[in-house]
Amino acid sequence: MDVDTLEAARTAHAGHRWAEARAGFLAARAVSPLSAADMAALAEAAWWEGAIDESLSAWEEAYRLFLHGDEPAPRPAALLAIDIGFSWFLRGEEAMGSGWFSRAQRLLDGAAPCVEHGYLQSLAIDDALAAGDYDTAVAVAREVADIANRYGDETLCAMALVGHGVALIKLGRVDDGLAVLDEAMLPVVAGRVRPAYAGNIYCQLMSVCHELADLRRAEQWTDATARWCEGFSSAVMFIGVCRVHRAQLLQVRGEWARAEEEIARVCEELSTMNVGAVGLALYELAELRRQRGDLDGAEAAYAEAHTHGRDPQPGLARAWVARGRAGDALAALQAAEASTRDPLARTRLWEAMVEAAIAAGEIPTARRAKTALQEAAAVYASSGLVAAVTLAEGRLLLAEGDAAGAVEALRAARQQWQDLGAPYRVAQARTLLAEANGLLGDEHAAALELEAASATLARLGVAAAPSESRVAPAAAPGGLSAREVEVLRLVARGLTNREAADALVVSERTVARHLANIYTKIGVGSRTAAAAFAHDHGLVAS
Repeated sequence: MDVDTLEAARTAHAGHRWAEARAGFLAARAVSPLSAADMAALAEAAWWEGAIDESLSAWEEAYRLFLHGDEPAPRPAALLAIDIGFSWFLRGEEAMGSGWFSRAQRLLDGAAPCVEHGYLQSLAIDDALAAGDYDTAVAVAREVADIANRYGDETLCAMALVGHGVALIKLGRVDDGLAVLDEAMLPVVAGRVRPAYAGNIYCQLMSVCHELADLRRAEQWTDATARWCEGFSSAVMFIGVCRVHRAQLLQVRGEWARAEEEIARVCEELSTMNVGAVGLALYELAELRRQRGDLDGAEAAYAEAHTHGRDPQPGLARAWVARGRAGDALAALQAAEASTRDPLARTRLWEAMVEAAIAAGEIPTARRAKTALQEAAAVYASSGLVAAVTLAEGRLLLAEGDAAGAVEALRAARQQWQDLGAPYRVAQARTLLAEANGLLGDEHAAALELEAASATLARLGVAAAPSESRVAPAAAPGGLSAREVEVLRLVARGLTNREAADALVVSERTVARHLANIYTKIGVGSRTAAAAFAHDHGLVAS
């Protein structure tokens, strides 16, 4: 055996120099068979290099060596079986993953208490979280933490802490849960957690931050994790997971070109390694396309995300609203709401439901969704959720025809999203605020808001949404606003208030308010006279 080559590979592995370690172990194996421990190290190095098939093959060989070698070691074999099962689950092969977890269970049945029992028991935390049984998740996490502390295993302790923190947040104990999550990340960025588990811990933290719209915490931990990754010569899997969550942040911050670059790399690098990360990346790509107005591209990306296990809602419903399929969108969101146990996941559905219900003319449904979102924001006390509630309230008041109330809410929403550094959301608030100001007859304020929103949207590469952002026609007759011209055109064509409201994706009460303003501005007192005015000034022909 080439002892020098093998020792160099072991040293490189200990220093997380994955490419060097992999090459060294492969060279040593070409001369003489590797031990179980060295074969497991080769598997880990290959995994971090992105060579997942090679990694799984080496892991399975290491498992056989631990179990059937000269000195059988069932405990290390059981821990390796859990690692292998986890890798199969990441690839979307749940049956294979479950089979390996069963092997680990069988090896540990009847064995004396050991740290490996803790790793196996930690799987029950994820099961309880998935089932929405958060009290059980807390209880199991505490038991796993006790095992981790008894054996001094920081990786297992961090896993228990992250499960505990997520469960506390879902139970509404947000401050306590976030504190536990922060504690779980400390050994991760200090390099004291087994690398293969560090990615899962970070991903769970970021998922909760995204659900809470806790942008500042997400950015802080993403930056800290990126600095930790710099200590690796290569880390395809973990860096790929980081890219997904970085893309989410870049999207919110309005850096859409960079977000798309990160998404493209994730889809390329993790296509055979982590189906969940790719699904999330594809969903974020769909969101970018939808916000830019590329509805065909968005729906294609939502469908692809769905094939990778990512629920396409609520984004797909929003795309349908933009296509004028508000009824279909609302039905899809209500079905998703009924099947979703996760209280935080429901907040995203409720926010989209407000928009879809307004577009469908179902104002009571919109009010119910807004109330549910407001109650959730009171429980979880996140600045992002509060801003979402404020924007939804302004949107709803505008649809109900309460322009004054809408202006107050939308000004607050504009500032809240501005404070969070979310330019697209600010532009949404501004376009709605322009609409509300127009209803109140304050055309100057409406123009200012539209100008600011248009500048932001242009920078992002977004075409103004037809239902929320409209440029006033030059020298509109009678001093009519852009929206008033649209309403007048529809009325002159013979549409009822209800039909005009459906066409403009607003409430019937809003159309009536616009008509009252139109009558005053052009000096008429009936629909017939208003229609005649529209024909006389060439508005209907256009």
